Amino acid sequence: MKPKTVSKGQAAKNSKPRGATRKRALEIPPEEARELHYYLRLTREVDERLVKLHRQGQIGGNHYPAVGQEATTVVPAFFMEDDDFVGPSHRELGVFITKGRGSPRSMPLVQVFAQVFTKSTSQDEGRNGPSHWGWTPERILEHCSNLGTQIPVAAGAALSFKMRGLPLVAFAFIGEGGASKGDFHEACNFVGIHKLPFVIIIQNNFWAESVHISLQTGNDNLSDRAIGYGYEGIRIDGNDVIQCYQTFKYAIDKARTGGGPTMIQCDTYRWYGHSMVDPANYRTGSEVSYWKELDPVARFERWLVDNGVMTQEEIDQRVKEINEQIFAAIDEAKSAPDPEPETFLDKVYAD
Repeated sequence: MKPKTVSKGQAAKNSKPRGATRKRALEIPPEEARELHYYLRLTREVDERLVKLHRQGQIGGNHYPAVGQEATTVVPAFFMEDDDFVGPSHRELGVFITKGRGSPRSMPLVQVFAQVFTKSTSQDEGRNGPSHWGWTPERILEHCSNLGTQIPVAAGAALSFKMRGLPLVAFAFIGEGGASKGDFHEACNFVGIHKLPFVIIIQNNFWAESVHISLQTGNDNLSDRAIGYGYEGIRIDGNDVIQCYQTFKYAIDKARTGGGPTMIQCDTYRWYGHSMVDPANYRTGSEVSYWKELDPVARFERWLVDNGVMTQEEIDQRVKEINEQIFAAIDEAKSAPDPEPETFLDKVYAD
């Protein structure tokens, strides 16, 4: 049998965001909108700087850009409590930057760069590959390259929260490609059986590296799978910050108050390749241009200005100040010592 193929033209046609299954019922309070914008912009500017640092040869390994997908990570993290658990995948930079929102336990910006520069001051002390962050104080698991393995761990955290009667939520992030793994099915089925406080976020950027979603599943609405697990699935435009705000607030409040799990598919798009060594030449220029017009950060900034929440001058000043923070964090991270060679086997074996 001839294998199914998809042309670049077909891929562009099929790579469009779908509307939410839940009507928009609320807007964002102005104070929260301004704070949310700060973390969206901070995530975007940090990620773009990491892209530049990699191209300059200052990052010794790889980087997995999430530019264009900020709403799918920053918005849910905006509602997370310090003790909520997160099982991240490759593109959750926005979670690390946003979770805790400046609390004493939140991840300092310098830690982002200490990790990619493999410095001894990083939480992993220079032992993991770049862009494989973790942050124990905020209960964010350090992810690995075996896609999907974080989901059963997050499900276990959710079970622990329910058994102890804690009003906490476990989150798991996965791309549409990783949603084909057995780990995904087993964990999603488990949380449905036990009605656990769990939110799984599928970031559908339409390309599992170079494999289009139409070559991976017969139903591109992956949130439909939640029906088989016994709970609610919602598909949204992951580049619409307000739609994300509404949906994540609803699902997280439901999980936190005993209403059980929710699966949320966010249709979004990565501007760059799967990683910095992927030229992404399997996509057409028109497809990328189409999605850049749907830039979640720019769309939200237009909403802020149109609704009188911020002026363009305030936005421009904020971007300038954010970049000053970023350069200061880079300088601080670079000045830290590298790991000593004799520590190579430290923390590998337990005493």
